[in-house]
Amino acid sequence: MPFSGRSAVRRITARSTTTAVGAAMAVVTGLAAAPAVQASPSATGALRWAPCDDPVKPEAECAALSVPVDWSHPDGPRLDLAVARRKATDPGARVGSMVFGPGGPGDSGVEMVVRRISRFSPEVRRRFDIVGFDPRGVGGSNPVSCSGDLLAGRPSPELDSQADFDATMAYNRRLRADCRARTGPVFDHLDTAQTVRDLDALRAALGERRLTFHGSSYGTLLGAQYAETYPRRVRAIVLESVMDHSVPTTRDFLRSEAATAEDSFQEFVKWCDGAADCALRDRDVRAVWQRLLARAARGELEDPAEPGARLSSSDLVNKIAFRKFYEADYAGLATAIAGLDASRPLPASSTSTAPLHPATPVFCSDWHLPVRDYQEYASLVTMMNRTAPDLPYLLPIHMTAACLGAPAANPQHRLAVHGAPPILVSNALHDPATGYPWAVSVARQLGRSGVLLTYEGQGHGSVTSGPCMEDAVDSYLTDLEVPPRGTSCPAVPS
Repeated sequence: MPFSGRSAVRRITARSTTTAVGAAMAVVTGLAAAPAVQASPSATGALRWAPCDDPVKPEAECAALSVPVDWSHPDGPRLDLAVARRKATDPGARVGSMVFGPGGPGDSGVEMVVRRISRFSPEVRRRFDIVGFDPRGVGGSNPVSCSGDLLAGRPSPELDSQADFDATMAYNRRLRADCRARTGPVFDHLDTAQTVRDLDALRAALGERRLTFHGSSYGTLLGAQYAETYPRRVRAIVLESVMDHSVPTTRDFLRSEAATAEDSFQEFVKWCDGAADCALRDRDVRAVWQRLLARAARGELEDPAEPGARLSSSDLVNKIAFRKFYEADYAGLATAIAGLDASRPLPASSTSTAPLHPATPVFCSDWHLPVRDYQEYASLVTMMNRTAPDLPYLLPIHMTAACLGAPAANPQHRLAVHGAPPILVSNALHDPATGYPWAVSVARQLGRSGVLLTYEGQGHGSVTSGPCMEDAVDSYLTDLEVPPRGTSCPAVPS
């Protein structure tokens, strides 16, 4: 889902009594923890670059940017944001700095620049210094820390009664109090509205009069709200795999997430029907999948990544299928399903989905997703299962359960952008996490500034999906050439 750059959901191993949720949130998105940053102390507004503490990638430089914990009190406590950059490979053709807004929430922009620079096109790497940062509460930027024991005791989102609902609410209160005590004052200021101010401080520290920005997945929320807050300071913004922060209700949010995930499953089945390299060809794909879900629910399915560990039905959906949907790796998914179907059943035993992911306080700060009671919660689960019958207990319901009772400092609203230059909105037709209707909605909310670029394929992320997409995005970023409205690019084989 949007908690995503790469939606691998792995189990968390708590470190002694405390674990850093900012690093652990990378578990939700499938990214490794950010590399250690060896940065010189910075004065307010200044960036002092030094080699990053990463012997594998010595070309990257790291720094720290001091910002207020609470931008409404700029003279109060401060925190240092971890920042990294790769200089333009062709200094003579350099346009300026481009800031990357990571997804998740919980992805590391430092990790992206230091270790995954190939994520960006050769032309963008040639023309721009690519700059990434760890958002507040994440990675090297005052990461949220919580009791490992408390995280390990997270209740399952599969609630069966009002008592379960009440217990989850009580647990969430205990966890928030623990995380706040361990993390410090930044815990109450993790929302994207605060990060917008951080981003503008970074723009100024880089010496850029106007911002060039590429936001992916959850990072699109940051880019859109920056354009809303500072429209005259925008040079170019790419929003890739777009979150629609105007979705008003819990039911609307969960329904849209279930629908886009189910669409990806249907695309997978359609592909398998005609693909010579589908390991399930000539079989009833849905019947095989439903059989695996039933085995997982009985605790009979072994996790191929953790021999001896049981794979729950939620694990099967979120760790196996959803991860492959992100990459549009249908051949890999078919092979994985065939292997699981052929595996020897474990002795039946109960399974738990409780430790799938940690609390995500950034998400809870940005999304007001209230649920009154168990009856409403159960109706939401039923609605999701009807909308996505092949994908029970998708990650969004886990997130909703994790945010029960949490205050949202930056709740949903429609964008009001006035005076910004063209903003490029890029989305695949069949994105498993940020559905195409969200991109259409955001482009409309941007008004005259919104330009929608459609990738007619699958997967989460699209700006380098073939020469048509790559050329359109590169021309926009480097030369501010906006593709004609209504531009679509054909799908490329995965």
